[in-house]
Amino acid sequence: MAHVIGIDSSTTATKTVLVDAEGTVVGVASATYDAETPFPLWSEQHPDLWWEATQSSIRSVLGSSGVDPGDVTAVGLTGQMHGLTLLDESGTPLRKAILWNDQRTAAECDEIRERVGRDRLIGITGNDALTGFTAPKILWVRNHEPEVYARARHALLPKDYVRLRLTGKYATDRAGGGGTILFDHAARTWSEDILDALDIPREWMPPTFEGPEITGRVTATAAGATGLREGTPVVAGGGDQAANAVGTGAVDPGIVTASLGTSGVVFAATAEPTLDRNGSVHAFPHAVPERWHLMGVTLAAAGSLAWLRDTVAPDASFADLSAEADTVAPGSEGLVFLPYLSGERTPHPDPLARGAFIGLTVRHTRAHLVRAVMEGVAFSLRDVLEVMVEAGVPRPSQIRISGGGAQSAAWRQILADVLAAEIATVNTTEGAAFGAALLAAVGAGLQPTVAAAVDTWIRVVDTTPVGAAEQRYEGLYEIYRGLYPTLRDTMHALSRRD
Repeated sequence: MAHVIGIDSSTTATKTVLVDAEGTVVGVASATYDAETPFPLWSEQHPDLWWEATQSSIRSVLGSSGVDPGDVTAVGLTGQMHGLTLLDESGTPLRKAILWNDQRTAAECDEIRERVGRDRLIGITGNDALTGFTAPKILWVRNHEPEVYARARHALLPKDYVRLRLTGKYATDRAGGGGTILFDHAARTWSEDILDALDIPREWMPPTFEGPEITGRVTATAAGATGLREGTPVVAGGGDQAANAVGTGAVDPGIVTASLGTSGVVFAATAEPTLDRNGSVHAFPHAVPERWHLMGVTLAAAGSLAWLRDTVAPDASFADLSAEADTVAPGSEGLVFLPYLSGERTPHPDPLARGAFIGLTVRHTRAHLVRAVMEGVAFSLRDVLEVMVEAGVPRPSQIRISGGGAQSAAWRQILADVLAAEIATVNTTEGAAFGAALLAAVGAGLQPTVAAAVDTWIRVVDTTPVGAAEQRYEGLYEIYRGLYPTLRDTMHALSRRD
């Protein structure tokens, strides 16, 4: 039987998913790695970590499943967005990659706005200049590491470095390309106007492809390293959020998804290149041909709960913490959490934003802290949703949820009540990697279109309706919304004293 592989090169691990022609996952393997923070606000990773983890996870999934490599008809790629991988003429990394959650480029964002003009930048790329995006990272290297910049000949996203090692080809998908803010949002390719304004060489940027298009084939060297068959097609795939949306069935307008991974995302597919003129939410091409999407991000979603667990309850499981949270009444007895542990992106593009518990009393226990974190993350996703509705996305009655945090029934109920929408889960749980595999199936001809593959492979299996706490959360959300404006100056003053 024909199979496809989806590979997700995330911030913490590379996951490889093996899927048969019916859409059934027959094997999953992953290999983990760490990021480095050599200075405050920095986040870096060596590109070879992704390639080593790719080799390991492919060999593991093929070995554990018993599937013949000759039955793998295509490979799809996805991974962390926005990271900058600078390569020399031979394709060798010149420095560690600067990752999506790196916050060092505030001055370069100002430089971009000055060179291009903020309104013009948003009008062309769909986005304002934010520290997480790729373009300000390129300018940072030029400003601070001119000897590295002088040797650079290629700029790739993380998953596209894996593509290079698999196929020997320089290429990127259009969903990921949009996240560089060097893209023409409507035209779905590199913007000559933006590249010229920023004085970034056009020849550094790879050719662009739609998600299901074949970008290259596995080389003999890569076949020997991974166990794949030489000549296996590798499709473009998509940035992790676009691929995750494909993997949960959000390929047509009207379906909204939310993910509770390290970061939190609200995602809505659109039929046209829609954008928010204020630049508060991101507007990128979708991994699906002739589709775009709006997306907002809170930088520490399940990551906030992981921080709390590691800090105050290192011996507790997430299931234990979720059960504790379920013993606390909605509102956590007046305790509110701001989840800005890594700065924030939507709707407050502020790398100096800080997390906070507001309203602590002697009555509050660990269970209250856990529930307040869950509620704070839900409020931050509500912030994202409100901006998207203002930009023209119809308010959803159902939101499809994915990510590690979605395993918590208590958190799903909190989200349903805070977002005032039914929360649905689907039959696939492998997220972006599964979406990459689905795109590979279309590229290999196992499915005629992405929409047809979604109809065949993906279905809703469980729903959490809006509960009785909806009205209580409406009032608490208004309090939450007022906290960032009140505390912003204090947060910035504390950051200056680091």
